[in-house]
Parts: sequence; C-alpha cells; structure tokens
Amino acid sequence: MKKPKAKYPTVMLVDDSEIDNFINQKMIEGCNFADRIYVHTSSKSALEFLANFERAHLPEDLIPEIIFLDINMPIMDGFQFAEEFGKSCPKIYDKIKIVFLTSSLNPVDQKRAMSVRGVYSFLNKPLGKDHLDKL
Repeated sequence: MKKPKAKYPTVMLVDDSEIDNFINQKMIEGCNFADRIYVHTSSKSALEFLANFERAHLPEDLIPEIIFLDINMPIMDGFQFAEEFGKSCPKIYDKIKIVFLTSSLNPVDQKRAMSVRGVYSFLNKPLGKDHLDKL
C-alpha cells in the first residue's frame, strides 16, 4: 500500500538536544507531516546548510517549508539564528516559516519571537500531533 502524501515535502529541526530532535522527528514521521526532515543540533550548521541551498539553486521541494527552531542553544540562540538567516539567505528566507519550538514559558520570549519577521508560530515542547494539525 502506498504511503499517503505528507502535508509538507520538507521541514527542518534545529535544536541542540539530540533527544528532543529524535522525539520531534518521530512525531513528524508518525503524523506524516513531512516527507523529508533535516535535523541540526547547531544553529551554525543549520545556517551553513541553508546558505548552500541559496547558492546551489536546488529544487524547491528540497528547501524546508518550516523550520522548528529552539530558542535556548549555545553559541547562537534561536533569535540570533533567525536574524542571521534573514541576512545571509534573503532568496529563501521568505519561503520558509519559522516555528519556535521551545521549553521556554517566558512571555517575553514569546512576544519577542512573534515580532521576528518570518515567524509563523510559537510552540512549547514537546511537539505533539495537535501542534502539527494546527500548522
């Protein structure tokens, strides 16, 4: 039997926690939310990966339509990632929805996140089927 088409062709997880990435990846797969999932444990590696898309002119379905982004990460947090992504990848930035997926319950973080250009939603971990259904 053929697997039904996923809601999105490609999404990306950016979180320094390998356990959270594993759980979120399994949820996305289990809900048939995306055909392809890129996983990064570093904001820097995710930025480099996206910059390569900008330079390589790859097919549109390979570019993630949604980036699930943690806020609290070492070296470059989620806010810094979003700012740098907008500067370094202007051709693809507006094609991608950023969804902050975080353990932060701080209303200041939520307000700040929702003021970032390109941010579509602010979700609290863990990622659940109800979250994915609403996106």
